[in-house]
Amino acid sequence: MPTAHLRVEGLDAAYGETRVLRNVTLEVALGEVVCLIGRNGVGKTTLLKSIVGLVPAIAGNICLGDREITRMPTHQRARLGIGYVPQGREIFPTLSVRENLTVAAEVHERSRRDDSVWHLFAGLEPMLHRRGGDLSGGQQQQLAIARALVGNPTALLLDEPTEGIQPSIIDEIENAIVRIKERGTVAILLVEQYLQFALRLADRYYVMEKGSIVAEGTTSDATAGAVERYLTI
Repeated sequence: MPTAHLRVEGLDAAYGETRVLRNVTLEVALGEVVCLIGRNGVGKTTLLKSIVGLVPAIAGNICLGDREITRMPTHQRARLGIGYVPQGREIFPTLSVRENLTVAAEVHERSRRDDSVWHLFAGLEPMLHRRGGDLSGGQQQQLAIARALVGNPTALLLDEPTEGIQPSIIDEIENAIVRIKERGTVAILLVEQYLQFALRLADRYYVMEKGSIVAEGTTSDATAGAVERYLTI
C-alpha cells in the first residue's frame, strides 16, 4: 500500500460526556480514495469533523503528511491542506457562485480563486452570478466541492456527496472525483451510503460500528453483499 498522507491513529472523541469515537485508526494515501461505510449514527461524520478540528480529540493522533495536526485549530488545518465538504453542503445561500468561491480563496489567503474547478464542474461557470440558494441540490453540491478545491487541498473529506442528488449530477460528481484522484496529489476520504457509488470509486474501505472500525479491505475484493450487511438495520 502507498505511504499514507492522512493518518488517524487511536482516535477517541466525544460530545460532552458522550464518547462517540473509540480507538479509530485509518489512513489514506495521495491518489487514493478510501470510503468510510456504516449505518447512520455510528460516528462517520464525527470522525470527519475531528479530522477537520470541529470536534476535539480526547486521545490519539491525526497527521497530515509529516505534520501532527491533532491540536491545531480548524483554520490552520485548512491552510495546511485539509478540504472539507460537509453533509448538507453548507454553501453561503445569499452569495453568488462567484462570491462563494472568492470567500474560499480569501480564507486560504490566495489572491484569487482557482479557475481549474471549471474543468471539473463546467456547468457551474455560466451560473457565476446566481445565488447559491437558487441552485438545485446537485448544483449546490458541485459548488461545495469546488469551494473546497479552491484551497488546493492535499486531503479532501467528502460527507455523503450523493445525498438527495439527481442521478445525472451523481455521474458528474463521480467523474470529478475520478479526475481529482488521477492527479495523484490528493488523498480522498469519502463517507457514503450509496454503496455502488462508493465501491466504484474507492480503492479501500473501512466499516464503522458504534464509533469503532470493525472491518476494512480493498474494494476489488469486496462484494456488495459482504459490505451491505453493515448498512442494514
